[in-house]
Amino acid sequence: MIAALYLDLSRPNPYQSLGCDCWDATRDATLYAGPFPVVAHPPCGPWSRLKAFCGDELLAQKHLAPLAVQQVRRWGGVLEHPAGSELGAYAGLPLPGGLPDAYGGFTLAVEQWRWGHRAIKPTWLYIVGVDPAHIPAIPNPASERPAGSSARTVGGAKAGGQRSMLERLPKSQRHLTPPAFAAWLVRVAALVRANF
Repeated sequence: MIAALYLDLSRPNPYQSLGCDCWDATRDATLYAGPFPVVAHPPCGPWSRLKAFCGDELLAQKHLAPLAVQQVRRWGGVLEHPAGSELGAYAGLPLPGGLPDAYGGFTLAVEQWRWGHRAIKPTWLYIVGVDPAHIPAIPNPASERPAGSSARTVGGAKAGGQRSMLERLPKSQRHLTPPAFAAWLVRVAALVRANF
């Protein structure tokens, strides 16, 4: 069993069909006390480069991400956050390619388009309790990388005035987890070693 934490179950969610123990605001994922490994998706807006555009309700959820780090360190599993998230520096997470931290955790950089997201969506995964050599292969789809990137300049547009693919997506689709990515994250969490 894998516990999927900090989900938005008001929208279609792939973790339900994967048989996970799903925790959203109704169940209050801050109360999750094990014993299963976790896949954590805490709100990223308050930690991202675009935090200035977050409303008060989202900013009030900033405390959830450090709690999710603690849960991943306690039970093992994976935490998903945008590449470059300020959460990494705040919580002492290693940079991608860096040495593991005191919890044996490491950070893996991926792009969600490889699992079917409509934008490139660079993402950092903080993983605890899993041997890096056993991480499942990252898909190499036959389709081309989506046009645009998530790189932004002041004002939210890329150099040259073009908006990134992520910016062009409706807000309702930007944060959605592709079903194939969710299944891959569950596979990673299922590799957590007992008593790591």
